[in-house]
Amino acid sequence: MIHTELRGVYAGYGGEDVLRGIDARLPRGGVTALVGSNGAGKSTLLAVLAGTLRPRAGEVSGPSRPRPAFVLQRSAVPDTLPLTVRDTVSMGRWAHRGPWRPLARHDRTVVERSMERVGITGLAGRQLGELSGGQRQRVLIAQGLAQEADLLLLDEPSAGLDREAREQIARVLASLGGQVTVVHATHFSDEAAEADHRLVLDQGRVVGSGSPEATAPSAGGVPSVR
Repeated sequence: MIHTELRGVYAGYGGEDVLRGIDARLPRGGVTALVGSNGAGKSTLLAVLAGTLRPRAGEVSGPSRPRPAFVLQRSAVPDTLPLTVRDTVSMGRWAHRGPWRPLARHDRTVVERSMERVGITGLAGRQLGELSGGQRQRVLIAQGLAQEADLLLLDEPSAGLDREAREQIARVLASLGGQVTVVHATHFSDEAAEADHRLVLDQGRVVGSGSPEATAPSAGGVPSVR
């Protein structure tokens, strides 16, 4: 089944298109890896899917509610914020409760379940600034899950992490398959190979779409993934 379909999508910034005629289908309940070199259009495509960038032309069809959850990179959250892990994950409920209303029982259950799904329950009382890079990224993924969206978007969630931390993030994303539709941009070929579906971008165009095996880099012109 298809979660979201893009047909002839053009989008960009300042009157200049970054995406040029994107046609793509994202499978429901699967993990899709967006791959391609810097400037290929991965982040722009995520912004279109998130609804924060309106296409200049073309159509994006899929569920209109709930709003997709866009997971921040860990570097976007200052170390100095006096937040615990539970506080940070609870912020994912703001879309439903607002920032000032206290959490109801259901909200607290969602927060606890989200932490459990990414394996950070034991870190709930720790300060966010005390965590390793991989732990912080898992916290932000849990925050995205706490929004109860059916589409989870991540822009290079393992960038700057060591191999062990990257493997932890890859396992978390794989474990979400079937429960939520995941789309993540990556520069790493091993992460792309673990996805259910791969969308290969080059200069704002789709040059490969399908299983990792079907879209593996080759001499036929599909760009390699760093």
